[in-house]
Amino acid sequence: METFRLHRGTTPLLISLPHDGSEIPESLMATMVASARIAPDTDWHVSRLYDFALAMGASMLVPRYSRYVVDLNRPPDDVSLYPGQNTTGLCPIVQFTGGPVYLPDQEPSPAEIDRRVASYWQPYHRALADEIARLRERHGRVLLWEGHSIRSQVPFLFDGRLPDLNLGTAAGASCLPETQQRIEAVLSGQSRYSWVSNGRFKGGYITRHHGRPDNRVEAVQLELAQLNYMDEDSFAYDEARAVHLQPVLQDLLEAALGR
Repeated sequence: METFRLHRGTTPLLISLPHDGSEIPESLMATMVASARIAPDTDWHVSRLYDFALAMGASMLVPRYSRYVVDLNRPPDDVSLYPGQNTTGLCPIVQFTGGPVYLPDQEPSPAEIDRRVASYWQPYHRALADEIARLRERHGRVLLWEGHSIRSQVPFLFDGRLPDLNLGTAAGASCLPETQQRIEAVLSGQSRYSWVSNGRFKGGYITRHHGRPDNRVEAVQLELAQLNYMDEDSFAYDEARAVHLQPVLQDLLEAALGR
């Protein structure tokens, strides 16, 4: 069963898009409420948004299945990444609206969660680790860029409207200080999009787990407010909006690489 696709690039840049997948197996879909079956909490179209990076020589890892099957950016022991705040877990049982994912008495059992981890989570993370190792051996360093997006307003998760561009570096632990400074210089040098560094989104499991700058692996997460490149209600990609965002993303990637 193919659960992801991996494009192997030629530069030390690896773009991971763990919430891009939207498929849900029919057997699981039958256990879910109607509103969850369309996988509304997908990071819609981020692989399309970042497709320019392939021409930069980036590697790209993209899952096939929805975070509702298993969240690839959560730790396998499901310890909360944001203690004391609303969030969703390894196999989410609540949507970003706060409503249920599953029909009554249909939530996954511990054995079912273990099965999903083995079938979906582990293959993605093996591929991620293997590609990091390949790039580090070839280039001596790796920049892991975690591409994410979310609705600009999700009251269940955060107050008010999210900034357009949300940089996360595990409060500076997942990359070198000079890398963060270069990225922030690009953010502060443009005026079209609002931004914040290590605000509500500081980086998920992948950023925190793999970001080891002392081992020549840096990790950066960028959470985008979706209204800047798509219609948040219909989930339709909006080329007229995306065309303005993509050059900023490219500048961020170039800065992160130190080019």
